[in-house]
Amino acid sequence: MTKTVTLNNGIEMPMLGLGVYKITDEEMQDAVDAAIKAGYRAFDTAHFYFNEASLGKALKSSGVPRESLFVTTKLWNDDQGYENTKKAFNDSLEKLGLDYIDLYLIHWPCPDNDLFIESYQAMEALYAEGKIKSLGVANFKQHHLEKLLAVAKVKPVVNQIEYHPIFNQKDLQAYCKAQDILVTAWSPLMRGGDLFNNEVLQSIAEQYNKTVPQIILRWHIDSGRIVIPKSRNPERIAENYDIFDFELNEADIQAIDTLNKNERQFKDPDVVNMGDLK
Repeated sequence: MTKTVTLNNGIEMPMLGLGVYKITDEEMQDAVDAAIKAGYRAFDTAHFYFNEASLGKALKSSGVPRESLFVTTKLWNDDQGYENTKKAFNDSLEKLGLDYIDLYLIHWPCPDNDLFIESYQAMEALYAEGKIKSLGVANFKQHHLEKLLAVAKVKPVVNQIEYHPIFNQKDLQAYCKAQDILVTAWSPLMRGGDLFNNEVLQSIAEQYNKTVPQIILRWHIDSGRIVIPKSRNPERIAENYDIFDFELNEADIQAIDTLNKNERQFKDPDVVNMGDLK
């Protein structure tokens, strides 16, 4: 069963990676070790997570060859702008201790500042230099993408967005698919909570002899989305990766689709701007 997907530039990206948001420097080594042992090769961080250095150190000590790893990091809101983007990227590269980044994303469009176009153009220059292997965006709605695609010389490969059973962005995913852009789901498990007690999900989990989180992650992958569940718990990290021995049938995928309530757990990208979220 395939564990990777081919991006629009021909590069292979793992369908499941470890998100490291809020994983501390002290926790990082154990989390990465558990992930590597379970089979993970993709890791998703950001400048805003303040743990790029510890992730880079943990990956280096893992012994996994660099070419077998897929590392994503992101440009923070306050660093947008052409020259600022280059500076921020090189800072991330240095902290990670790498020669290149597999995927570099604009973290939020910050539309009020209207700098995401020139930020992306700086990323295109870094892409041309070979410092970035793939370009992408995060939290872009359709109108942000339309504005970017009108001028981009290098098409983004992914749009990383909030996506889980309670907030199902099927229309945005359909638009991205039409543009040959893949969707990566952040907060794919919606931080658990009441969702894990949902009767529909529990029934499907029993049918496949899997846990509810495993069913949700498989729902994402079977619907064509990359997932980056976050965990610092070694057992949960391994559990989240143990989803490549089954597929959901169409009826079960549709049953999970119907759980949608159009409820964001986080802010609308149209109202997130520089200085926000600190």
